[in-house]
Parts: sequence; C-alpha cells; structure tokens
Amino acid sequence: MPFSMSLEYENVIANYQNIAYAVLLESILVLIAIHGFNGLRIILLEFRQNLAWENGVTIFTLVGMIAIIAYGTRTIITANGLG
Repeated sequence: MPFSMSLEYENVIANYQNIAYAVLLESILVLIAIHGFNGLRIILLEFRQNLAWENGVTIFTLVGMIAIIAYGTRTIITANGLG
C-alpha cells in the first residue's frame, strides 16, 4: 500500500482494529512514557536535592505519565469501537 493511502481514515482505523498492532502500539506507548518521564524526573532531581522536592517531582512525573498513557489508551479503545 502506498504511503499516501496508509494515512486514509479507513486504513488507520483498520490498523487500530488489528489486535496485535494495538497491543504493539500500547506497549510502545507505555515504554516510551516510562522512559521519557523517568528521564525528566532525573533531570529535575538534579536541580535541587531535598526530600520535599524529590517527592513533588516524583508525584508530578507519575501523574504526567499516567495521563499520557490514559490518553493514548483511550485513543486505541475508541478506535476499536469499545468506548
């Protein structure tokens, strides 16, 4: 299939409805989110080093990570017609 056709709505939805492809996308989403937000957490922890800052940064990054994963998962669920 040519690249220009692969971006058509029907083809994109067909990709999301392929369960193996959806699982692959979900696992990539989770792994990249964990990796990226942990890297951000490490960078932010270098600025200051006290217990309150560390706890705040950890909570901030966990909330951000959960929000990104939830939004991406919602897209996969909606494309499958389950939501």
